[in-house]
Amino acid sequence: MGGGLLIGAALSVAAVTIPLSVARVTLGGMTNESDHATAPGIDWDAEAVAFDDEPDHGLRDPEVRAAWDARLGTWLPDRPSDVLDLGCGTGSLSLLASERGHHVTGVDLSPAMVERARAKLAGRDAVFLVGDAAAPPVGEQRYDVVLVRHVLWTLPDPARVLRHWWSLLRPGGRLVLVEGVWGMGTVSPVGIAADRVTALLESLAGHVRVEPLSDDPLLWGREVEDERYAVLATG
Repeated sequence: MGGGLLIGAALSVAAVTIPLSVARVTLGGMTNESDHATAPGIDWDAEAVAFDDEPDHGLRDPEVRAAWDARLGTWLPDRPSDVLDLGCGTGSLSLLASERGHHVTGVDLSPAMVERARAKLAGRDAVFLVGDAAAPPVGEQRYDVVLVRHVLWTLPDPARVLRHWWSLLRPGGRLVLVEGVWGMGTVSPVGIAADRVTALLESLAGHVRVEPLSDDPLLWGREVEDERYAVLATG
């Protein structure tokens, strides 16, 4: 794929501009043999310096932060729970979950992202690991929630990865996916449609719900026209 970084906030790929949070896994050098992502052309440790400048990354704007916190309030359990945040970046969603009383384990491929997440949640009930979101290094540990944002659509075998993520849940646990389709109406849209995700989850989950996110500009710090959504799946 070609394109250039736009001041660290977005990436233009095949005439489609997509958020850096999406691009950081999009250009991962995926192969048909593995769901593991690498980034041979991009130094994501260097990108970590400005990663939080994007409104929905750093959540520095109080209104954007409040919008994501409100969503997490409906997606996560009311009681303190174990949350696995895959592709956690600098830990902004992890922090919101921790502030709600949850124990958080975050996983990201970039050591610099993980370092910033650890600093952001210093002193909190949270652990951050360097590892592959598709196959997180958590051993036999199981979780009440697996939370994943802008990772699934980049993987060559999403069905297999969903099965693995589902296996990381305790009985009664829930899978929360934030995904989208960027560049809709162009010749080269990228992403994964909500109906495909729900179809992949049919054999795993007893209940699947799609929550549209495109119509809430506070989540993104601006108006968006792409398909953006959350999928919540429970047993």
